[in-house]
Amino acid sequence: MTTVAYEKDGRIARITLNRPETMNAIDDQMPRDLAAAVARADADPGVHVMVLSGAGDAFCAGYDLTFYAEGNGSGEATQPMPWDPIKDYRFMWENTQHFMSMWRAVKPVVCKVHGFAVAGGSDIALCADMTIMAEDAQIGYMPARVWGCPTTAMWVYRLGAERAKRMLFTGDKISGREAADMGLVLKAVPAEQLDDAVEEMAARMATVPINQLAMQKMVINQAIEQTGLMQTQRLATVFDGITRHSPEGIAFKERSEEKGWKQAVWERDEGTYDWTRQEEIPKGNR
Repeated sequence: MTTVAYEKDGRIARITLNRPETMNAIDDQMPRDLAAAVARADADPGVHVMVLSGAGDAFCAGYDLTFYAEGNGSGEATQPMPWDPIKDYRFMWENTQHFMSMWRAVKPVVCKVHGFAVAGGSDIALCADMTIMAEDAQIGYMPARVWGCPTTAMWVYRLGAERAKRMLFTGDKISGREAADMGLVLKAVPAEQLDDAVEEMAARMATVPINQLAMQKMVINQAIEQTGLMQTQRLATVFDGITRHSPEGIAFKERSEEKGWKQAVWERDEGTYDWTRQEEIPKGNR
């Protein structure tokens, strides 16, 4: 595995997103490597708990837009144009299921977030059983503004309808402190205390027999699954492909190719560009 590092430390498996030069941006390989690391820990009779983290300055900055948005050809994202919605769906559904390997694993996964867990990175963080953030870290799904729909749909299952709408109708990023207050994550602590908080939680759970951990996790998860989790994720995955190929989605892709993805993302997140008209919005009209 080149994009995800794995280490066993007593009863704890440490899984680390390992593309620090890109703030652990998601490429084609990372979801597969993540699922493989989770499967390895889940199959190890000596591992009780997994801790997921990110190397470098952030947990995960989302999908690698240098490749998916700025590069690889006009209008292309996951495949050559013209767009085949089923090919797109199969690609994104596979990624979603790789992220959900943490949910399906019988052993608990604690996610440690520093820096950023944004866009697709928030999908990964929210698939863990519990997430602990640094107070100054940020989480959000900015592509909800243009060019994305969170395929795991974990926002609604963690927050409920109204707060999930608050996040996905705006695409805002929020701090770890606000995420904890909102109930999106388990808790937030000062950045210098993040490692200790995660280690304390993991060590406490690691003293419980694996079969006990597995039974509690399966009971809780099935209560969520009974509400139609997979059906919701299938719809979200279909919509994610549509958002990238709607008129506004194509405009975002073309803008990324023309001006670079950082400029396009800034315009999207700040609300300074009209993606329907493909023109900048005058200051007085924003």
